[in-house]
Amino acid sequence: MAWSWRLEKADGRIAAGPPDLPEETWTTQADAESWIGENWRILAAHGIQQVHLLEDDEVVYGPMKLEPA
Repeated sequence: MAWSWRLEKADGRIAAGPPDLPEETWTTQADAESWIGENWRILAAHGIQQVHLLEDDEVVYGPMKLEPA
């Protein structure tokens, strides 16, 4: 099992993340969620507006907006 995030613009187009945050995969959902919790502001500052959590190639949840509460 591999967990990852699909990064998107608001209209659902897939977007590349910032170069200083390379694309990653994690072995647990908790690790993936911790990463997004630590890095969502950086992603949002680079134009990422929503994300989907994936387990292998299956969407677990999303879209989740990257904006302050």
